[in-house]
Amino acid sequence: MLLLIVTGGIGLLAAFILAADKVQLLEDKLAGREPVFACNLNAFVNCGNVMDSPQSSVFGFPNAFLGVVGFSVVLTLGVAWAAGAPSRGWIWAGLQTGTMFGIGLVTWLQYQSIYVIGSLCPYCMVVWAVMIPLFVAVTARTLRDVAPNAAISRFASNWTVLIVALWYIAVAAAIWFHFGTRLWA
Repeated sequence: MLLLIVTGGIGLLAAFILAADKVQLLEDKLAGREPVFACNLNAFVNCGNVMDSPQSSVFGFPNAFLGVVGFSVVLTLGVAWAAGAPSRGWIWAGLQTGTMFGIGLVTWLQYQSIYVIGSLCPYCMVVWAVMIPLFVAVTARTLRDVAPNAAISRFASNWTVLIVALWYIAVAAAIWFHFGTRLWA
């Protein structure tokens, strides 16, 4: 429950900032102004480049809106369960489905950001950072419920922290090998 509260809260904050910045970007474009974002640090760490890309609205509306809704649900479930609300199987199935969709979208956006757009958005990376442990933990719990004695269930449950750490290392390595020292230039 604590993981849901923490990842939901941090993810919601980052998604809300991204949504507000996307709306500001669109308002500035309509007004003919050049948008300025505090997270535009250089050519490679640049929210504006990512938010101005077609990938930032893959379903026809800003992706950040999905984050606001999704992380609101995660935070609400975490708080409700911490307060003693019953934990129903169908709710966990919905949470598993949502986190699978979320991690799929995040993984695609990581690839797009690093290799296609060529810029990193710090707030997007916060969303990436919270989606990984959220997905791994929810999946480990789902596996324990569905197949409690299976090797994959034991592996996912016993090695959750290692899986998350290796996933972070893989993303960091992809960023490093693509951008290298240009990130700080």
